[in-house]
Amino acid sequence: MYRIQTLNKISAKGLEVFPRDDYEIASEFSQPDAILVRSAAMHEMQMPPSLRVIARACAGTNNIPVERCTRAGIVVFNTPGANANSVKEMVIAGLLLSSRKICDGILWARGLAGRGEEIPALVEAEKSRFAGPELLGKTIGVIGLGAIGVLVANAVTSLGMRVIGYDPFISVESAWRLSREVERAQGLESLLKQCDYLTIHTPLLDRTRGLLNAERFGFMKPGMRVMNFARGGLVNNTDLIKALRSGQVARYVTDFPEEDLLREENVIAVPHLGASTPESEENCAVMAAGQIKTFLETGNIRHSVNFPDCVMERTSRRRIIIANRNIPNMVGQITTVLASGRINIDDLLNRHKDELAYNIIDIDNEVSGDLLEKLRGIEGVIMVREV
Repeated sequence: MYRIQTLNKISAKGLEVFPRDDYEIASEFSQPDAILVRSAAMHEMQMPPSLRVIARACAGTNNIPVERCTRAGIVVFNTPGANANSVKEMVIAGLLLSSRKICDGILWARGLAGRGEEIPALVEAEKSRFAGPELLGKTIGVIGLGAIGVLVANAVTSLGMRVIGYDPFISVESAWRLSREVERAQGLESLLKQCDYLTIHTPLLDRTRGLLNAERFGFMKPGMRVMNFARGGLVNNTDLIKALRSGQVARYVTDFPEEDLLREENVIAVPHLGASTPESEENCAVMAAGQIKTFLETGNIRHSVNFPDCVMERTSRRRIIIANRNIPNMVGQITTVLASGRINIDDLLNRHKDELAYNIIDIDNEVSGDLLEKLRGIEGVIMVREV
C-alpha cells in the first residue's frame, strides 16, 4: 500500500489516477511515500525518510527544495505543458488588452452611471480616447518555444500576425509541433528590433533572470507591447519602468503584480490567472498523479526536474532502481555487488543528468535485505529501492 500525502486541495480527477486498493491518500501522513502539492511552501519542511517522490501539479518548482531533495534521492516532478492551453488563451487576451485600451474604456464607461440620456453622446465623443491598433499584419516575437510558446506561436499566426520565434534550446518535440509559418530568429537582438509585440515563455533560471533589461529595451521599436505570463523575474522592473515612461514600451501586460508596477499607468497587471481554469487544474493533477504512480510502480522517470529521463520496459518481475553520484565505476561496483549475491541481470539502463546518475536494473531472482544494504553502502550511492 502506497501512501500519498496531499499538501493542497487536488482535483478529484487527479486523485482518481491512484487505485484505492493500492493507494492511501490523506493530507496528514507521518511517513508518506509521495507528496502531491500545488503551491504549499516546502522549503522549511522536514522530509521524512520514507519519501521517494514529490510532484507539483503546476509548472515550476519554486516552492520545493529541489537541491535538498536530490541529495536525499527524492525525485521531483512538475507538470509543464498541462496548463499550456490556459496560458495561451490568457496571452491572446493580453495581446488584445495591450493594443486597445479596453480596460480603461470599461472603467470609464462604468463612471457614466446616472448620466441617463447623455450616455450615447458621451460615448461617441470620448471613444477615440480608447482606440488602438489591430493585431492583423503586426509582428510578434515569441521568446521560448516550449509547450506554451509553441501553442502561442501557432495561435497568433491564425490572427494574421507575422511570428518570429527564438529559443536556442528548442526540443525536437517542440520543433515538430511548431507551425511552418513561424520564422526563426537569428538571435535575440535581431528579434527585438523587428517586433511590435513580444511574449516571453522561458523558465526563470540564473541565465534568464532579468532577460529583459535596459540594454534589450534599447533594441526594441518605440511603442513595443510586452506580455509576460511566464515569471515576474524575467523582466527587470526598474529598467521596464524607464522604458514605459519614455514610450519605448507602450504597454506591459503581466500575470505577476508587484508594488512598483501597480503605480504605472501603462501596466496591466493580471492576478496570476494564467493557469486558473478548472481544465488546467485537472490536467495538472492528472499529470502529476500519473508521474507519481509510474515512478512508484515501475521506477521509470519522464520529465523530472532533478533526475534524468530513464524509461525501460520490464523484462522480469523484479526490478531495482539506484541513484548515485555521476562518478566513474559506479555501474561496475553495483553489478559486482549483485554478482556477489548470485543475482543475474536481465536488463540494465543507466542515464545521467548533471552530477546525478540513475539506474534501472531488471533481475531474475529475489534480492535479500542484506544485499540491498550492501548496495546502499557503496560510496556515492544516494538511493536504492526495489519495485
